[in-house]
Amino acid sequence: MNSEAIKNLIKDWRVALLLLLVVGSLVGIYLAPPTPDKGLEGNLQFGLDLEGGSWLQMEFQSVVVTYSTDGSVGDLVENLRTGLEAEVIQIDEDHLEIRKSVSRADLEPIFAASGASIVTYQEGVSSFTADEVKRILNDKVNALGMQDARINLLTPTGSEYPQYVRIELAGVDMATAQEIVGKQGLFEIRVQTTGNETEHVLYGDQIAGVGVPQRDPETQAWGVGFSLTETGAQAFRNAALESGAVDNPRAHHLVMILDNETVYSAPLDGRLATELRSGPVSSLSASTGTGDAGLEDAMTLQIHLRAGALPVKVDIVGSGSVPAALGEQFKTVVALAGLFALLTVGVVVYYRYREPSIVIPMLAINLSEIIILLGISRFIVQLDLATIAGLIAVVGTGIDQLVIITDEVLHEGRVPSPNLYLKRYGRALGIIVASAATVFIAMLPLALMDLSTLRGFAIITILGVLIGILVTRPAYGKIIMAILSK
Repeated sequence: MNSEAIKNLIKDWRVALLLLLVVGSLVGIYLAPPTPDKGLEGNLQFGLDLEGGSWLQMEFQSVVVTYSTDGSVGDLVENLRTGLEAEVIQIDEDHLEIRKSVSRADLEPIFAASGASIVTYQEGVSSFTADEVKRILNDKVNALGMQDARINLLTPTGSEYPQYVRIELAGVDMATAQEIVGKQGLFEIRVQTTGNETEHVLYGDQIAGVGVPQRDPETQAWGVGFSLTETGAQAFRNAALESGAVDNPRAHHLVMILDNETVYSAPLDGRLATELRSGPVSSLSASTGTGDAGLEDAMTLQIHLRAGALPVKVDIVGSGSVPAALGEQFKTVVALAGLFALLTVGVVVYYRYREPSIVIPMLAINLSEIIILLGISRFIVQLDLATIAGLIAVVGTGIDQLVIITDEVLHEGRVPSPNLYLKRYGRALGIIVASAATVFIAMLPLALMDLSTLRGFAIITILGVLIGILVTRPAYGKIIMAILSK
């Protein structure tokens, strides 16, 4: 092809879009922050398999009970709390979450004494608690600069409730992984005195309990209720009196600090100031605002009030690690496997057509598809053995679809007239779209599930299908027409 033909080809929007995405992906991998100097790896995020690191699988020490009662639900909950010395959460009108590992046989006498009976008993936690655990763990690892941690909730077959949580930390040793799970942050409440000065009131160990985010029916503002120990309530009252907060509450903020970072600051409530004049107050509430933003802030503050502690006790039931040296070895093997797959595809295609002008565009399109996939995966998924398998699968299915296009548009070894070409190309594209839709539907459930090993494979496969249909196949159709017509 002469230079004029190449210029016209590049000006076509399909080819221009392909080139733009390839260049953008290379910039994202190699030139964009935070690590533009890591060699061939660039900014790609590698998972536990290829980076080395540790994983922990933990079991929730909690049960969810379906119950029936003709008596007071409040009395039942209180009897369970005092009898088991455990936190009990009412999920809905007939489900209770008991945050303690307790057998059904031990529960039945307490239910019977309260005029209630157990309908079903399952180990695990409610979806709300499971999501809260995941938020807290994410908050912990993100605070430590490990945004590529992978946290998955696992629900046994036949159960409705998550029973395990698995956390994978690439590049982290086992001791550090266990510390991340078990370590609580240093939480402190301070009161504003004069100007911007504040003084210490109490630490997080004086917080006896933390409630769930709730909305005030009058103001519609979201907030989080929490209770203080007797010592904490007295310290809080003394600080409010000494600072003058009870006399001028709007001028004295309560400031909550987690690991030296302010997470909440708001003036003392007027009604609370009045109550504090009479005596200590153990039940408090922090308002965070209205709407979705207020709810989000309330959920975040709930995590901070717990000082990073999980709402339910967990026991480590499984763990493992991949040495960094073994991870580097896996990277080398995976790179060689990908290169071998691409070369093998090239040999097979050349054997079929015996024409370099067909083989080279096919391989170039296939390679560009992989580059775009890597550029996108840098932001949304880690590269582990499963996702690499997905990339290799994309190479194979991509070539299959390019062969379909090539075979359809060629007529007795030549490119047909433009009208016939468009008709044949449209028919080939229809076959490809139907095939891609089948793959998309098959992979979608795996992509939505919290299955640590299969989710990455499904996401990469779906992305490969979408990029193929929307970008690379249309570009290849234009390129192969321009090349073969010469």
